[in-house]
Amino acid sequence: MNFVRAYLVGIGVFICVLVIIARLLVLNLDQKEFLQEEGNKRAIGVSEISVHRGIIQDRLGKPLAISTPAFSLHVDPKQLLAADQDLSVLTEYLGVDQEFFKKRMQENIKGRGYYLKRDVPPSKARELLSSGIKGLQADRTFKRFYPAGEVAAHVVGIVDTDDKGIEGLELSHDSWLAGVPGEKKFLRDAHREIVKDEKFLIHAEPGKNLQLTIDMRLQYLAYKELKSAVQSFNAESGSVVLVDVSNGEVLAMVNQPSYNPNFRGHRNHQPERARNRALTDVFEPGSTVKPFTAVAALESGRYSPDSVIDTSPGALKIGSLHIQDPLDRGILSLRQIIAHSSQVGISKLALDIDEHDMWDLFQRLGFGKPLSTGFPGEQNGSLPYRRRWNDIERATFAYGYGLSLTPAHLASAYMTIANDGLKKDLVLVRGSVSDTSRVFSKSVAKQIKQMLVAVVNEGTGRKAAVRGYQVAGKTGTARKLGKGGYKDTNHLAFFAGLAPISQPRLVAVVLINDPQALSSGGGAVAAPVFSRVMQAALRILNVPPEVKGSV
Repeated sequence: MNFVRAYLVGIGVFICVLVIIARLLVLNLDQKEFLQEEGNKRAIGVSEISVHRGIIQDRLGKPLAISTPAFSLHVDPKQLLAADQDLSVLTEYLGVDQEFFKKRMQENIKGRGYYLKRDVPPSKARELLSSGIKGLQADRTFKRFYPAGEVAAHVVGIVDTDDKGIEGLELSHDSWLAGVPGEKKFLRDAHREIVKDEKFLIHAEPGKNLQLTIDMRLQYLAYKELKSAVQSFNAESGSVVLVDVSNGEVLAMVNQPSYNPNFRGHRNHQPERARNRALTDVFEPGSTVKPFTAVAALESGRYSPDSVIDTSPGALKIGSLHIQDPLDRGILSLRQIIAHSSQVGISKLALDIDEHDMWDLFQRLGFGKPLSTGFPGEQNGSLPYRRRWNDIERATFAYGYGLSLTPAHLASAYMTIANDGLKKDLVLVRGSVSDTSRVFSKSVAKQIKQMLVAVVNEGTGRKAAVRGYQVAGKTGTARKLGKGGYKDTNHLAFFAGLAPISQPRLVAVVLINDPQALSSGGGAVAAPVFSRVMQAALRILNVPPEVKGSV
């Protein structure tokens, strides 16, 4: 009996051993990958290696956007709740109520990583980590900082809390600046502590630097003068664009109002402050387009700068449209019409030339087209085409109504005059290629420049004069279109010009939107800003004074 019992027990043990061996074989052969994967989930982790965003610099290497090391803090709620003293230390640092924070931890106790705070300075993060707070972890990140603040904010732009560009060149060149974050695999122990780095899965590639055409010396100068003017005239807004004639590089582009990109809440509170109005806002340009109407007349071969038009009695009625000059100047040459900005004279000129030739010229200047800067939100403006034009449309078109431009479009057009009829693209990033095309002849460009010199020397633009240099430019005053039509009390004040005339180096456009002043025209409001900006810019760039009278 004992033998039988022993035999049966032996058989049972043998069967159990066979079952165990079979199970091990099944696990090893059929479920090896599954079990290994499940084990890896508990023992192997993957962490992201953050990379710094590329530096944005001005043309001289001055940093406009840089990334400084920082840390993001997060905590394991379960571990933290087990240590009341640690909870007290952490809530004191975060500046939150301990009971409220404890309740949040209890609500998220199943989570492994509760986010606490971003952009923590490295010294503070190290201090907290060294204090031994249970469950506290820190991920290395970077904080974006803008040394120029509001002065360059509209061009440079801004990043969001995840370090991704959302405005300006930070947005348009995000992939270039961002780089590629890396990934590495690591081993954890039973307490989920990292015990060994295994290998890199993706090697980190830091972001690349971006050098702009902006010269911060000129940017600060233009910003200071614009801000002063907008405040002095209690204006709604304003823009200044300063361009290098030789290559289309934008040396300064400023707007008011602005914002400080180092304080993200400021922008979020007033998002309209973030617009780069020089590229995103369109306006009817008023009399600043009169020189281009004159170009169309000169190109026709039927007019010269000395061709005369009778502007008497200083008024003109076309259908329901009443066109008025400030006074009756009688017979004026084309040169004088531009110098004194005669509405009557330019309207009569427009009625005598082919309206399609005028439209075609405006189109070749780039009106109504993209400027190809690649800037987010850049507007084309509008240049309506009509198969048939009535006389009112022809006249108003000639003095800047019925089309819309950005200040940057206007700068591009005046750069074409400065370059003897050659159009060059505006560029904001160093190394960009500026395409060139001929819009009108060199001889016509020379004649137009002489007319624009007369605007400053004897016409409406006297306040744009620059000591030691001959300036060519044009004033513009346009009534603003509002509900119910154009407003006599709300204006846009422009001045667009170039200097020095003997060898043009710079083009500048100034726009003051809705100045509150008894004299709110371009000659009184925008021209003085142009004068101060151009005077200082020529000095900073070491452009030698020229002999008066040289063209």
